Amino acid sequence: MSATKTSAARLFICAFAIALITGILAPRSFGQEKKAINLSPTRGLPFSDGIVAGNTLYIAGQEGTDDSNKLVAGGIGPETTAALENIQKVLKGAGFELKDVVSVTVYLADIHEFPDMNKVYKSVMPDPKPARATIQAMALVNNARIEISAIAVKQK
Repeated sequence: MSATKTSAARLFICAFAIALITGILAPRSFGQEKKAINLSPTRGLPFSDGIVAGNTLYIAGQEGTDDSNKLVAGGIGPETTAALENIQKVLKGAGFELKDVVSVTVYLADIHEFPDMNKVYKSVMPDPKPARATIQAMALVNNARIEISAIAVKQK
């Protein structure tokens, strides 16, 4: 065997050995596992109340409903309270807390109800308050006055 072929063979064996060792010792990288949080699976709706991906919880829009999924009476104040309570139920179901919420989106059927919603919101959400967007929606499901979605991140 010539010196060139011997050097090429040794180089190939070394490269193969390095690739094999690197493949064995390299940290495994898998996609984040997702866990669904469903508080009322009997509703039959095609979404989860929350999805945990890594250390983040994405909470679907929660209306101001009671335990029987009926809108609470009394207008925007009681509906806001109930919607935030439903957010807290999803948080608890996923092992998170209200202080873990980093972002909130509030959908109002009537933007003129913002001051009444905001009064309840301020009394419930801990400091520092999460980032928030509030928009008026042309209409909300079930003739709700409010729907609130949120994102929470658990500190490691």
